[in-house]
Amino acid sequence: MPGAGLTAASVRAALVAAARETERAKIATRMTDDVTTVIGVRMATVFDIAKAHTAMTLDEVDRLLDSDAYEERMVAVSVLDFKARQRRTTPSERQALYNLWMRRLDRLDTWDYLDRSAPRVVGAFLLERPRDVLFDLARSPNRWHRRASIVAAFWIIREGDIDDPHTLDHPLALCAMLAADAERFVQTAVGTALREIGRRDAARLETFLAQHGDTLIAEARRTARSALSS
Repeated sequence: MPGAGLTAASVRAALVAAARETERAKIATRMTDDVTTVIGVRMATVFDIAKAHTAMTLDEVDRLLDSDAYEERMVAVSVLDFKARQRRTTPSERQALYNLWMRRLDRLDTWDYLDRSAPRVVGAFLLERPRDVLFDLARSPNRWHRRASIVAAFWIIREGDIDDPHTLDHPLALCAMLAADAERFVQTAVGTALREIGRRDAARLETFLAQHGDTLIAEARRTARSALSS
């Protein structure tokens, strides 16, 4: 049976076996809340453990998302990403990945959980579908939901769907919604999205910056403008 023996418990055991106190102290400085615990495992090792558990069932991934341990949830989102990357993943399986990700979004409460999984699990899934959900997330009072909306759009940008004049559900519209966001973690994602848009269409980026550039924080503006100087 696919995934047999690959469980949340086996992930935990592999992480604990690979833990180092020096790594735990280093990772702990990056945490953005006081609830998340850190086991102390190098990211390369976390990803190796996730890759070895790619075939685990979504029920077991769901159990990992219940954990307060940073690395366990990182394995969970990485497994979702690895599953989404597989060409043999069926449309119904992609729907299930998306559904789980969206249902447990409140457990994806740091920037790297979102960056690791949102483009392929969410953005790729929505490429040929309505994107209302991204705009709903962009209106959320939760900063991670807002970041999720623009990070998911990275895949849509990659596929060249930047600014459809006949619709309002394109990535540039999301950037316009979030250009004045007060949260740095949201602004930096907007800057990255704009840089990738500029690499594909410099004129559209220049027009956007003329209209909204003053509302971006300096860091996001520099990131966006880097596309015009490369």
